[in-house]
Amino acid sequence: MNLFSRLKRLGGAACKNSATLPVTAAAETPVDSTEVFKTIAEDQLLGSKPTPEIVDMVQEEKITVADGADEQMLGSGGPDEKLAGRDEVKFIKGDHQNGDAKIDIGNVNGKAAFTGMSKEELMKYANDPFWVRLRWIFFVGFWAIWAAMLVGAILIIIGAPKCAAPQPLPWYKRGPHAKFAGIEAAKPDDVETAKKIHATGAIYELPAALTYSVSQPEVEQQIKQLVAQYQASDVKVILDLTPNYVGKESKLVQDALKNKEKRAAFVWVSGRSVPPTNWLKVGGNRSAWEQLDDSYVLSQFQDGYYDIKMNSSIIRNEFGGVLRHLVELGVQGFRLKNTKFFVLSDSLEDEVISAVPKDLNLGPSEYGFYDHKQTTFLSGLGDVLYDYLSIVKNASADAFLSVAEDIVQPEVYQLSEVAGANGIDLPMYGNFVKVLSKSKPEKSLFKNLENTLLQAGNGSWLQWNFRDVYVDTPHDPSALALFLSMLPGVPVVSVDAIEYQNVTEKTYKHIEQLRHSASYMHGELKLYEADPLVAFSRQRIKSGNPGYFVIFNPTDSPQSSNITSAHDLPDKMTVSVFSENFNNYEEGDKVTPLGKVSLGDLKVAPQSAIILTYVPVKTE
Repeated sequence: MNLFSRLKRLGGAACKNSATLPVTAAAETPVDSTEVFKTIAEDQLLGSKPTPEIVDMVQEEKITVADGADEQMLGSGGPDEKLAGRDEVKFIKGDHQNGDAKIDIGNVNGKAAFTGMSKEELMKYANDPFWVRLRWIFFVGFWAIWAAMLVGAILIIIGAPKCAAPQPLPWYKRGPHAKFAGIEAAKPDDVETAKKIHATGAIYELPAALTYSVSQPEVEQQIKQLVAQYQASDVKVILDLTPNYVGKESKLVQDALKNKEKRAAFVWVSGRSVPPTNWLKVGGNRSAWEQLDDSYVLSQFQDGYYDIKMNSSIIRNEFGGVLRHLVELGVQGFRLKNTKFFVLSDSLEDEVISAVPKDLNLGPSEYGFYDHKQTTFLSGLGDVLYDYLSIVKNASADAFLSVAEDIVQPEVYQLSEVAGANGIDLPMYGNFVKVLSKSKPEKSLFKNLENTLLQAGNGSWLQWNFRDVYVDTPHDPSALALFLSMLPGVPVVSVDAIEYQNVTEKTYKHIEQLRHSASYMHGELKLYEADPLVAFSRQRIKSGNPGYFVIFNPTDSPQSSNITSAHDLPDKMTVSVFSENFNNYEEGDKVTPLGKVSLGDLKVAPQSAIILTYVPVKTE
């Protein structure tokens, strides 16, 4: 009875078979503490009929006292708390022994829940013409849209711009370049000489006196003949020019004598009875000042030839015209001499004694006694050279402008407003070729090469001057050619030097093939500690391209290739090419082209080089 008494206490509308619990707010009028309930017969609750009966619970009178339970179930009765409907709760008696009961909650609002259409109702529309037509429209529309998306995806794939293939290096970077004498000594046989080393460029020197005379008919004709000589080959003509001084009879000097404004192109000092400074002739012990009429004009080189300021607007127009005219005649490359003298000081201060003289026996009357900061490597040199480079590039995108000598101070040749960018193509820097060709290098080859590349600037494409190889070098010339040709840069091979005379065409053919590969042209350079050996790799990150591993042994005995820090290299590699003397030593390993070798077991023959190919190892 306790269960039903507590439920009855909650209240509900009287009904024979059910008790409805109101969920509306409680009355706001005062309530008393008396509750009256209608007595329900015991036999109705605990009857012996097997069929369950519905037990009614009816609240006879209004509840007079509200307790905490009422407030929690029915709420506070505030105006903001309203329920949308009323639920009918039915307690259906079950097993009287266990006291089980079933509770059925229904909606007294009389609204039937939405159950959708039955199958029979749906089938009425299955063959309806309207719905049949609509289904066909949706069916056809779905597949039409699907097909359109498929076609669109295919068209996007076909029409999308493909990843551009890496561009091959320009001709002047592919190299090598054959270096000849002056244009006056050029002959038809030079073409075959250049072809022996598979050269892309042939370098000739134009005499300094003719630099500003290229428009004269006889000089112009000489240059045209030289260009025509190489017309049928893939070899381009390159000229070495000396533009920083002119002779007394030149038009520039004659114009300056007549017009004082033209003297701005020179270091021209008037009204002095003695030389303006202590500047000396290059490599000499005489004053660099020459008297011309009532003035002193700077003449650091030959007597009767006067220095000109390459940063002067007068010279820029004059020399720019020379470069444009030579490009029109078919010249595709220029190497400038004496570039460190292109910018000269306007302050006319004396040179000071060098802190590190080349020779301690030199005196105040010797050129090497001074530091020459007033006449060499002045600030702005890189920008001046870049002006001339721009003139060349505007005349021909395939042409280049570089230097013919060691730049010594790479930072001066960089642009003032673009960090790390050079004002020239193909700089020439360092003494690594000389160090490499020595019988017993005084310094670590690894360190020397690392410093050379670092100081020249990351990404610099250097000129490797094969003329720097010592004539009495104990190393096989083909080994030096192979090793240097795989470094980033272009070999410059003098046709009268040991690197031309003692290296076969077969070796240069191999060099050409290697330098035209994607791994060389676009691969990264990595140096490896291998003392006393020197080794490096050329590897392109993109898969499908083999890497190249180059080893040079500068000693007079076989050396194991004890490469350290080589976690990215496989142990097994394939022989690509080796120097001509590699198999001539009994102590060294004998190798064959395309043969397999173990990097850990390989012994490199003395004074020789070998180039191996490998599949790059993927590192985590």
